[in-house]
Amino acid sequence: MQILVLNSGSSSIKFQLFSMPEATVICSGLVERIGLKNSKINYKTNKEKIEKTTLIKGHKGGLQLIAKYLLDDAVGVIKSASEIQAVGHRVVHGGSTFANTVEITEEVKEKIKRLSILAPLHNPANLQGILVAEEIFPSARQIAVFDTAFHQTIPVEAYKYAIPNKLLHENNIRLYGFHGTSHKYVSQKAAEYLNREESKIITIHLGNGCSMTAVKDGKSIDHTLGFAPMNGLIMGTRSGDIDPAIIFYMVNSLGYSLNQVNDLLQKESGMLGLTGYSDLRDIESEAEKGDADCRLALKMNAYRIKKFIGAYASVLNGLDAIVFTAGIGENSDVIRELVCEDQEFLGIELDKEKNAIRSKDIRDISKSSSKVRILVIPTNEELEIARQSFDFIV
Repeated sequence: MQILVLNSGSSSIKFQLFSMPEATVICSGLVERIGLKNSKINYKTNKEKIEKTTLIKGHKGGLQLIAKYLLDDAVGVIKSASEIQAVGHRVVHGGSTFANTVEITEEVKEKIKRLSILAPLHNPANLQGILVAEEIFPSARQIAVFDTAFHQTIPVEAYKYAIPNKLLHENNIRLYGFHGTSHKYVSQKAAEYLNREESKIITIHLGNGCSMTAVKDGKSIDHTLGFAPMNGLIMGTRSGDIDPAIIFYMVNSLGYSLNQVNDLLQKESGMLGLTGYSDLRDIESEAEKGDADCRLALKMNAYRIKKFIGAYASVLNGLDAIVFTAGIGENSDVIRELVCEDQEFLGIELDKEKNAIRSKDIRDISKSSSKVRILVIPTNEELEIARQSFDFIV
């Protein structure tokens, strides 16, 4: 069975075509920096590797470009759209409605659309992927895998907010958690690497969107993102944690509308608001040249991560490993070093030489004396989505 997996992020689209159940990758690629002048597509098969910089205005254009490459006479891997039996979609917010993988229907699409208010940078992009896939692959079964599903094991003392009970019971206002497919995948890989069935692991997913999860014995027990994916860590364009009193001050004293505040916190804050750049590669480059704002932003980013490492080590009552993953976590030795410095009291000791090595494999970048293993594990949300989609179908 051939399953195409589409992972539409806030500024990127990852895709992989799998032959299942063997989990053989037929082709893979990435559309990134969507909406920027230097947006580009990477497309890879066993025979071809293409990288092209081109203006990609939105997610729809990116998805159409992916389909064009898949069906291309020269570099494509399928001759007809009917060769793909299923399309697995990453959907960020499932609310209280979706706790498991589902087949996409008109009702499911409508619910995903309604949940866009809780994940405005993601659910619309996820839904766009579904709609375009239905047009291009009309005979394929469309399957939705939700980021929130892995976090259903978080206990009530962690997911409940200290607000009137009726807001949970009647309106389902609670912590949901996100990046679930990534946290599940890398935490399982970490447990296998440690060769431990019982483990205490903190997974750190750092991309344009960022989150951390406390994982005990393979189950999520706490997570930095909450009701919607905008709190916790500092992200590409999202502020992360902020005093809610600031919102009332901006509205009541500075004249902002609620929509303006929402746009500011979602699309104009985070690393973009601090530096003028949303891509960490640009920020690291400018920091190296001496830009003071970029240098401070990197320190702030790492400081926020450190705070949650301390909190989650307490929640877990110990720590076996921390795991860096996703685009920034896997590739930025700068962020990893800033996060791990001055953490010896927790047993975290980074080996700087190991940290500087680039690799696509799982790697341990901690010193031999480190009580806590520091692991870099490339995430594979697409494989996790393909597995869940295949298991659902069969």
